[in-house]
Amino acid sequence: MKRRNRDLDIFSLSFLDVISCGFGAVVMLILISKPDIEASTSGAEDVSALLASLARVQSSVTQIKKEIVEELRTLQQLSGKSESIAAASRELDKKLKSLEEKNATMSENIAGLSLVEEKLKQASLSTPKKNNTQRDIEVGGIPVDSDYVVFIVDTSGSMKGIWGRVTKEIINVLNIHPEVKGFQILNDMGTSLISGYEGRWMPDTQSGRKRVTKLFKTWSAFSNSSPVEGLSMALKKYAKPNITTSIYVFGDEYSGSGYDSVIDTVTKQNRRLSSGRRLAKIHAVGFISSGSTDRFSVLMREMTLRNDGTFIALPR
Repeated sequence: MKRRNRDLDIFSLSFLDVISCGFGAVVMLILISKPDIEASTSGAEDVSALLASLARVQSSVTQIKKEIVEELRTLQQLSGKSESIAAASRELDKKLKSLEEKNATMSENIAGLSLVEEKLKQASLSTPKKNNTQRDIEVGGIPVDSDYVVFIVDTSGSMKGIWGRVTKEIINVLNIHPEVKGFQILNDMGTSLISGYEGRWMPDTQSGRKRVTKLFKTWSAFSNSSPVEGLSMALKKYAKPNITTSIYVFGDEYSGSGYDSVIDTVTKQNRRLSSGRRLAKIHAVGFISSGSTDRFSVLMREMTLRNDGTFIALPR
């Protein structure tokens, strides 16, 4: 059988079917992909909304941070004011405590001065002089009939702690003697307050008393807290048979090793004259300080008793 030749027609029905199918597929693809496009558009809008919300949140956070910073600054200022108030309160407390201490010291000084004044007044009102020189132990006052007065003052550190009170007591005792021919101030080592008057009497004048008081307030001299050297110097240089002398020992402590030998030595040096009286009457005023014990009072009670004097212990 003879083979027939046919021309190929590309626009045949089969070709058109294929084209139609392909076109349909494309349409289906478009239809299928459209919801995704809408979803993408919706998602973009959501993202924009979220971004806007985030921006608002960030703005709020920034504002809150500013407010927190302001609050912290305010708290710091308040804290600074609180510290200033606390410091002022502490300073006021210190001043109040200082005033209370000064008030207590003044009360003590008043009590001490009153005691000394009372004793001295008792002495000035004592019975008329007797021919003998026996001391009336029951009276216990300090006679103020001497023409010359010597002060022996412990200048140690413990006494310096109450120096204002010591100064007032010396002024008080000196004022109780309205008129004396001369006076002298030594420390417990025998050193004179005014070196130019060493071995001599300071004249008793109002200007002289003021000068001595001013110098005494700032006086500083080596001390061994023992009045023995000062007493020996006073009896040797200032107490004379032809004058009447009173020695006042001011102290708060005694650093010596014993009592009897010291008392015997001073009493022997302060000999009795033919008239029956001693070269000088030895009195003592005992103070209480941070470093004091009863050793000064033990020494001076017996020392004054043997030397026609009186011992006065001031209250704390």
